Amino acid sequence: MTRTKQEAVLEAVLFTMGDSVEIERLADLIEEDIDATRQILEEMKANLDNSERGITLIELDGAYQMCTKPEMYEYLIELTKTSRREALTEAALETLSIIAYKQPVTRMDIEKIRGVACDYALNRLLEFDLIKELGRLDAPGKPILFGTTEQFLRSFGVKSLDELPEISQVKMEEFREQAEQEAQIKLDI
Repeated sequence: MTRTKQEAVLEAVLFTMGDSVEIERLADLIEEDIDATRQILEEMKANLDNSERGITLIELDGAYQMCTKPEMYEYLIELTKTSRREALTEAALETLSIIAYKQPVTRMDIEKIRGVACDYALNRLLEFDLIKELGRLDAPGKPILFGTTEQFLRSFGVKSLDELPEISQVKMEEFREQAEQEAQIKLDI
């Protein structure tokens, strides 16, 4: 298969799938090894990014996806006349950050950290496909374990969870104090 044909196959597959495809599967399709396939994909990405095209390639935890360039979002919004994204509530963002850093985590673990119920926030995050059920904990009641999704990675512009910023001990202590103060205020009411 020629290089031009390989690029055409990769482009067609990524366009049609509309979701990420593991590099191993792409390599098998074009009959190349993973390193050669990655090089072709990175060159395709560079060509797309350096042109006046509206699409790009992104890598998500060892998989590739064709998607719209962020600077094109405003045109998509104009066409659909909907908000670029519905804003998550502060509670949902707090819940999401706990899941991202502590996964796999149960609802009870999240509620211990936040000090309040999180059912609504979990349901919203599931609706937005930012989290998913990873299975069940082998404990009484078999609680559901939650973790983040590829959509989470796309939404926050990271390739993997390893790219999430580290939280300093000072910040962790500040968060803990704020949570304790909020919990005390709720008890006093």
